[in-house]
Amino acid sequence: MNIESQVIISSDIDETIEKLKKLQSNERFIEIVCESGFLVDDIKEVFAKASIASEEPIVIIMAAKTFSDIVQNRLLKLLEEPPKNKVFIIIAPQKAMILDTIKSRLPLYVSKVKNEKLELGLDVANLSLQSLFLFSKLHRYTKPAQIRPIVDEIIRQAIKSSQFKLDYKTLELLGKASKSLLFGTQANFVLSMVLLKLLANKKDKNLKPRTGNETIQNRR
Repeated sequence: MNIESQVIISSDIDETIEKLKKLQSNERFIEIVCESGFLVDDIKEVFAKASIASEEPIVIIMAAKTFSDIVQNRLLKLLEEPPKNKVFIIIAPQKAMILDTIKSRLPLYVSKVKNEKLELGLDVANLSLQSLFLFSKLHRYTKPAQIRPIVDEIIRQAIKSSQFKLDYKTLELLGKASKSLLFGTQANFVLSMVLLKLLANKKDKNLKPRTGNETIQNRR
């Protein structure tokens, strides 16, 4: 990790900024840290700070849990033609969140990400049509980059629960659905499709497993 324009992937914003400060020499740091998502108004602040004339390097740190495509596209102009003595550092929790156009202009550094369990707010093992509908509604505006780890976690929990009939073709379909989010497929469509597929393959809890004797009797 160096003091240069870059994207840093880290789930711990505070710790990452502290590491950067330890590398600080004559640079001036400006931190724009958002608790949740980086907004268009925050981008306006970035532009305002970037216009400050200075003989010393100014490091503008942008950190948030999410960066929308709109926000990143507005950043492109600054990154393509950076003002003199300005360094831009983006701190985000997921590599998939960052647009390829940003990655092509800034080096990407993956810090040690904490192994934190993703809290879905959904009981996958006891999935129902009602919980499916409510969860899909909750994420109707979630971007593809943000929905992919959610979809992957849903699939992981479904496999772990053993409450679903998941053959090779079904798992392959779910995997392809998750990957399609990298190519701009509508996030809510993929989420709903995965949940509906799981619900259709949910094991019937009311169906009692047969014993060996019952099987023999049925064959007679």
